[in-house]
Amino acid sequence: MPTAPQKLRKQYLNTEYPNVVLRFEDGHEIVLKRGVGKTFDCFAGETIKILAVRDPDLRERDLVATRKAEEFDNA
Repeated sequence: MPTAPQKLRKQYLNTEYPNVVLRFEDGHEIVLKRGVGKTFDCFAGETIKILAVRDPDLRERDLVATRKAEEFDNA
């Protein structure tokens, strides 16, 4: 049996965009307003997309970055 990936506790602070969405590989999302930080659990090696939402009414999202879980700050 392969071993399960290591679970990590990370954090992200939105300082640039009106709203940011963190989209995880399993499909769940975390929405952060400007000036708000959030801690979250993820797995080692997981890819997380950072999407900017400039107008919440339009549902348009711009890809800002794609990071591995290890690249986020530790919580």
